[in-house]
Amino acid sequence: MWRRRSGAGGGETGEPRAEAVAETQAGTREPAALTIDALGRKCPIPIIMLADQINQVPMGAVVEVLADDPAAYTDIPAWCRLKSHAHVGSAEIPQGGWAIQVRRNY
Repeated sequence: MWRRRSGAGGGETGEPRAEAVAETQAGTREPAALTIDALGRKCPIPIIMLADQINQVPMGAVVEVLADDPAAYTDIPAWCRLKSHAHVGSAEIPQGGWAIQVRRNY
Protein backbone atom coordinates (compact mmCIF):
# COMPACT_ATOMS: atom_id res chain seq x y z
CA MET A 1 0.00 0.00 0.00
CA TRP A 2 1.27 3.48 -0.73
CA ARG A 3 0.92 6.65 1.25
CA ARG A 4 0.78 10.17 -0.11
CA ARG A 5 3.60 12.40 1.06
CA SER A 6 2.40 15.07 3.46
CA GLY A 7 3.79 18.58 3.44
CA ALA A 8 4.75 20.74 0.51
CA GLY A 9 7.88 21.74 -1.32
CA GLY A 10 11.40 20.53 -0.77
CA GLY A 11 13.30 17.98 -2.70
CA GLU A 12 14.22 20.27 -5.59
CA THR A 13 17.95 20.31 -4.84
CA GLY A 14 18.57 16.58 -5.16
CA GLU A 15 20.18 16.53 -1.70
CA PRO A 16 19.70 13.40 0.42
CA ARG A 17 17.07 13.52 3.13
CA ALA A 18 18.29 12.48 6.56
CA GLU A 19 14.86 11.21 7.58
CA ALA A 20 14.84 8.71 4.71
CA VAL A 21 16.23 5.95 6.90
CA ALA A 22 14.39 2.63 6.77
CA GLU A 23 15.20 -1.00 6.18
CA THR A 24 14.94 -2.89 2.93
CA GLN A 25 13.10 -6.16 2.55
CA ALA A 26 16.40 -7.93 3.25
CA GLY A 27 16.64 -6.12 6.60
CA THR A 28 19.48 -3.67 5.93
CA ARG A 29 20.11 -0.73 3.65
CA GLU A 30 23.34 -0.23 1.83
CA PRO A 31 24.99 3.18 1.95
CA ALA A 32 24.10 5.12 -1.19
CA ALA A 33 26.74 6.91 -3.25
CA LEU A 34 23.97 9.14 -4.63
CA THR A 35 20.43 9.90 -3.47
CA ILE A 36 17.92 11.17 -6.00
CA ASP A 37 14.96 12.97 -4.45
CA ALA A 38 11.98 12.38 -6.75
CA LEU A 39 9.34 12.84 -4.03
CA GLY A 40 6.28 14.58 -5.37
CA ARG A 41 7.11 13.74 -8.99
CA LYS A 42 4.98 11.43 -11.11
CA CYS A 43 6.30 8.62 -13.26
CA PRO A 44 8.21 8.55 -15.52
CA ILE A 45 10.17 11.45 -13.97
CA PRO A 46 11.82 9.31 -11.19
CA ILE A 47 13.08 6.86 -13.84
CA ILE A 48 14.26 9.67 -16.10
CA MET A 49 16.16 11.21 -13.17
CA LEU A 50 17.72 7.82 -12.35
CA ALA A 51 18.73 7.15 -15.96
CA ASP A 52 20.22 10.64 -16.23
CA GLN A 53 22.28 10.41 -13.02
CA ILE A 54 23.29 6.75 -12.59
CA ASN A 55 26.51 7.29 -14.56
CA GLN A 56 27.67 9.81 -11.94
CA VAL A 57 28.54 6.98 -9.52
CA PRO A 58 31.25 4.33 -9.95
CA MET A 59 30.34 0.85 -11.13
CA GLY A 60 29.12 -1.27 -8.24
CA ALA A 61 27.92 1.77 -6.28
CA VAL A 62 24.34 2.16 -5.04
CA VAL A 63 21.97 4.91 -6.14
CA GLU A 64 18.94 5.52 -3.96
CA VAL A 65 15.77 7.00 -5.45
CA LEU A 66 13.25 8.56 -3.07
CA ALA A 67 9.82 8.38 -4.70
CA ASP A 68 6.21 8.49 -3.59
CA ASP A 69 4.47 7.74 -6.89
CA PRO A 70 3.14 4.16 -6.65
CA ALA A 71 4.22 3.48 -10.24
CA ALA A 72 7.87 4.09 -9.31
CA TYR A 73 7.76 1.25 -6.77
CA THR A 74 7.28 -1.29 -9.58
CA ASP A 75 8.69 0.62 -12.55
CA ILE A 76 12.20 1.22 -11.16
CA PRO A 77 12.86 -2.51 -10.50
CA ALA A 78 11.50 -3.23 -14.00
CA TRP A 79 13.84 -0.58 -15.44
CA CYS A 80 16.73 -2.27 -13.61
CA ARG A 81 15.93 -5.60 -15.27
CA LEU A 82 15.61 -3.91 -18.66
CA LYS A 83 18.91 -2.03 -18.31
CA SER A 84 20.83 -4.83 -16.52
CA HIS A 85 21.33 -2.92 -13.27
CA ALA A 86 20.55 -4.57 -9.92
CA HIS A 87 17.55 -3.66 -7.79
CA VAL A 88 19.05 -3.87 -4.29
CA GLY A 89 15.80 -3.33 -2.42
CA SER A 90 12.95 -0.98 -1.59
CA ALA A 91 11.98 0.38 1.81
CA GLU A 92 9.19 2.61 3.06
CA ILE A 93 10.34 6.00 4.27
CA PRO A 94 8.82 7.93 7.19
CA GLN A 95 7.43 10.81 5.11
CA GLY A 96 5.63 8.40 2.78
CA GLY A 97 6.92 6.71 -0.31
CA TRP A 98 9.96 4.52 -0.76
CA ALA A 99 13.72 4.52 -0.87
CA ILE A 100 14.49 2.33 -3.89
CA GLN A 101 18.11 1.21 -4.18
CA VAL A 102 19.80 0.38 -7.48
CA ARG A 103 23.33 -0.94 -7.98
CA ARG A 104 25.10 0.30 -11.11
CA ASN A 105 26.39 -2.70 -13.07
CA TYR A 106 28.03 -0.97 -16.05
